[in-house]
Amino acid sequence: MKTIAFFNNKGGVGKTTLTYHIAYALSELDHQTLLVDLDPQSNLTLFSMSAEELHDVWKKEDSFIDDFERARKKTPPGDFLELMNHPRSAHFLLKPIEDGTAEIDDLVRPIQINERLDMIPGRLTLHKYENKIAARWSEVYQGDPLAIRTITQIRQLCSNYAEKWNYEFVLLDTSSSLGILNKVIISTADAFIVPCMPDMFSLHGIKNIGSALTEWKREFDTMYNILSDDKFSEKRCYFPEHFVGFLGFTIFNAKEYEGTKNDLNLAQAHFNYAQEIPMTIKEHIAEEMRSALSLETITKSIGGKAVIHSHSTLPNMAQKYQCPIWKVPDCDRIDKEDKSTISGNKERYKSTQEKYHYFAQDLLNRLEKLK
Repeated sequence: MKTIAFFNNKGGVGKTTLTYHIAYALSELDHQTLLVDLDPQSNLTLFSMSAEELHDVWKKEDSFIDDFERARKKTPPGDFLELMNHPRSAHFLLKPIEDGTAEIDDLVRPIQINERLDMIPGRLTLHKYENKIAARWSEVYQGDPLAIRTITQIRQLCSNYAEKWNYEFVLLDTSSSLGILNKVIISTADAFIVPCMPDMFSLHGIKNIGSALTEWKREFDTMYNILSDDKFSEKRCYFPEHFVGFLGFTIFNAKEYEGTKNDLNLAQAHFNYAQEIPMTIKEHIAEEMRSALSLETITKSIGGKAVIHSHSTLPNMAQKYQCPIWKVPDCDRIDKEDKSTISGNKERYKSTQEKYHYFAQDLLNRLEKLK
């Protein structure tokens, strides 16, 4: 099982749309895949369930998010079993560790999107888990078991689900923050991808990510060294064998300009920024985090031009009808006001499938080269 985080310090780059569609493409390429929504805004979740359905999930968890052990004691065994027989949010699953109680043993299958793709929904309250990570951070250096479990539990949860439900890949959607929650998510993942727009904000975002990664690796290396001591060595297994590896970047959702003189079909100003992205990566993301891939590979957008250009309103329709872009025309519940627009662009919708499959295959090729 490989965990892959999608992250950029800049919002609005299409990260969530990309994450969902790549996961769907992987599933169509016969790979059992799990999506985990770790962005408190939970936009990824809304690709697969309505706001009303998500509200119902959250409402049933509310008392447990306030105090897991107290709520469990007050809930009749039959009612608790019924609760656990349905998919739960990421924060609910992390809550026992947050409260310092026993982990959840029986992991019911998450929300099923298709035969090979599932999703653990997000929750706005995830900031509470982030606060607990911050409170226990320093205790990791003393080998405190609960502190170690707190900062490694997201990875452990992914591993437990993969073991039970045979996932090959777990894709993690994150917020744009460089806070401690994303420090833990990204540092304990196997790999990460940076979706970009061809603008100066993405360049500064990459610089920020590179600086943060260097600092995070220094902290985790210190932890590894301490926990390698015979006294703590058995606790080292909670961490990944290697610090996160960089899989590359992709330019995503940029407007296409026909008749341009560059090979990316971008406006010249955007093309100039796109040309700076590889150089910015080379300068600011440490070589040891990208050493598994050749410099030639790293400096090329994942999937080439496959998903570079804007899909306009297509992603909005995909989220509205809770399916990938290429399946929208075949949806049997299209609203009357959308029918003519969708039918008139049917081939455009459907053509995106091949592009996302191409991106997913490039991603798989890069993953094979990681340690």
